[in-house]
Amino acid sequence: MSSIKYPFITEKAMMLLEDNKLQFIVDTRSNKGQIKSDVVEMYGFPVKSICTMTTMKGIKKAVVTFEGGDAAHEIATRIGLM
Repeated sequence: MSSIKYPFITEKAMMLLEDNKLQFIVDTRSNKGQIKSDVVEMYGFPVKSICTMTTMKGIKKAVVTFEGGDAAHEIATRIGLM
């Protein structure tokens, strides 16, 4: 089972695309290692870092920074965000 539920798209998330970052809603029980391996497995791009946070509604959000120069744009295009 994947720890990633779905991409999280807001105006701020779209601005983060410029910094090669994407946001995902993830399972609250998942850790950074699981999230990283799932992102690499699903999209095939190396991950530089992951920051996680839990919202006030109890939803866990992960901000994934990619190593490749244009990885976030490529993934966003693949999943139909752009």
